[in-house]
Order: sequence, then structure tokens, then C-alpha cells
Amino acid sequence: MNPKRDRYDSIVVGGGFFGAYFAERLASKGQTVLLLEREKELLSRASLVNQARIHRGYHYPRSVLTGFRSAVNFARFITDLNGCVSGTYESYYAIARRESNVTSLQFKRFCATIGAPLHRAAPRIQRLFNQDLIEAVFAVEECVFDAFALRQEMRRRLDHSRVEVILSTEVARVESGNEGPCVYLAERANLSRPRIQGVNVFLCCYALLNTLLLRSHLPAVPIKHELTEMALVQSPEELREIAITVMCGPFFSMMPYPTRDLHTLSHVRYTPHFAWTDSDRYEADQVLDRHGRSRFPEMIRDSSRYLPLLSDSSYVESLWEVKAVLPQSEMNDSRPILMLQPQPGIFCILGGKIDNVYDVWDLYDGAEARAS
Repeated sequence: MNPKRDRYDSIVVGGGFFGAYFAERLASKGQTVLLLEREKELLSRASLVNQARIHRGYHYPRSVLTGFRSAVNFARFITDLNGCVSGTYESYYAIARRESNVTSLQFKRFCATIGAPLHRAAPRIQRLFNQDLIEAVFAVEECVFDAFALRQEMRRRLDHSRVEVILSTEVARVESGNEGPCVYLAERANLSRPRIQGVNVFLCCYALLNTLLLRSHLPAVPIKHELTEMALVQSPEELREIAITVMCGPFFSMMPYPTRDLHTLSHVRYTPHFAWTDSDRYEADQVLDRHGRSRFPEMIRDSSRYLPLLSDSSYVESLWEVKAVLPQSEMNDSRPILMLQPQPGIFCILGGKIDNVYDVWDLYDGAEARAS
């Protein structure tokens, strides 16, 4: 499929949730918008392969700003995309007695500061945990999203706003020009328009952002990449409608995964398999294709120490993806956003969690409003 035009107001590279959201918002302002995605379907990489957690801030007691923004964006997300949200389960956060970066008292104070609801878990839930290793268990209010429902909703919005979407199309490079930036598509048969011009180009490529920047002879963004594994499990019946997170340290989360009607099991110590920066010259796709054995045995062995019932979980398969981590996250577990403009009309967009999209859009939209 060829682009219908030689020139667009905006070209968005990357059809994950961030790219789809930006494309729809730009089109709603009356722009002509082209969205390019190299996969066969939208929202098929990091937007699909993740915990599906819609954060309310509980996860970030070491970054009050991230926690507060999560609380604000949580309400915005579930209002904006209510049909994609599942909140029909009980959610609990447990504080470990040892190796935790936060005590139960500090956690309660943090949640009060950001306005996140928090209650002592019922005795039936507390009894599920190993009291020698867990200091306190709290009931919280969190949700997950259904990635397939989110894909359908974003496709509906893109169609409604008349965004031109082209799938299975890779961008070779982006170049600045006198009349605006140009996007060059990778060579393939029967492509009559391999070069497309835009007033603005938005690079929403997540883990592949630096790959495209370096091919375009633009400076790379300081990003650490991680090959990550989440285990898909069939939980014990007693945990079927429950989400559990033990924090804040080398612990685990077990979250409902509506897309498959299973749970994901992730572990701070075992989910990341391999990390690199772009100076190491690893290609994300190559690393993803060569992942090693599953670490589910290590995940379940350690997690069951805190929640013994987890040992009755059945392993189904693993979900693998490359995660992009900004340097600030390494210091305080925050989830900063990235919006850079390396050349006139070229924007780099990156967020650490799905609701960051509102912060990035507001930042861009506000800057545009001030400029006009």
C-alpha cells in the first residue's frame, strides 16, 4: 500500500499506543496525518507485551512526582478509554520486611500524599502471605487494560479522524530539508512513493527509536535497553480474580492479563535477561530473536516464598519484549517522559508507561499553543 500523498502535515512513525494516540490527536486539529507501522497490526509490540497495568501511583514511592502524575493520569485514562479497562478484580500491594526500599508506614504516607486510596487488606488475604517475610498487605484500587480492546478502539478513532495508516512498512531514515523533514521508506517492490515529506515527523518507535535516529545520522538518546520476560500463568483458583504486587525492591507482581484470560508473573530480579546501550551496537530485533530459556522456575520459586499459594500456578508460555529505560529511572524508579527535537520538525517521543502519553501530548500541545 502506497501513501496517498507526497506531503502531510504530520507523519507519525510507530503504531503503538503512543503513535496511534498522537496521530489521532493531530488529525483532530484538522491536520493531514500519515501513520507508519512496520508490523502487520497496530499495538502489537510493547503496547501488547506488558503487564497491562494502569498505574495509579502505588508503584512509585521513591518518586512522588511520578506517583502523583500516575494518579492524575489514571483518572484520565479510565475516562478516556473506559471500554478498554478491566477493574473487576481485587488488587493488593504487600510490603516486604527485608530488602524493601519502603516501610509500610512510609508507603501509607506516600499514598496519602498522592491521593491514592489505601486500606488494610482483609484477614483472608493477609493469611495468604508468609508473615515472616511480609510486613503489611494493603488493598488498593488499580485497573488493567485489554490490549486487544485498546487496539480496536484506537483503530476506530484513527478511521474516524481520517488518519492514513500504512502497516508492514519500515522507515529507513528521516532527513531534514528546506521544506520540512522527509521520511524515506525501506526498499520494497511496487512502492511508488519511497520519499514522503511532512511539516512535522514524530518518532514514536520506543525501543527502536535510536536505531532510526542513528540510521538518520541524528544523535542517539541516552537509553538503556533490556530484554524482558513475563511469564503467562494459569493462577490457582483462589487467586484467579486477584492482582498482587510485593514491593519495593527485588520482588514480583502477578497481574491479570485480560487479552489471554491469564495472569502475568514478572520479577524485578528475573524479568530482565540482558541489558545494553546503543554504544554496544546490539540490534533490538536480533536480541529478541535470540532470547534464552525462560526464568519462570526462578520467578515462581522466589515469589512462592512470599505467597506460598503461587507454587500451584501453571506455566503457559513467556512474553518477550525489549524495554527502553531512560537514565533517570535507574536512580529513583521514576518514569520520566521524553520529548526531544533533534532537528526542526522532527520530534522524538518516549514514555515509560502507557498513561505517560497524556503528559507527553500535553507537553507538545502546550508548546505548540505558546508558539502560535
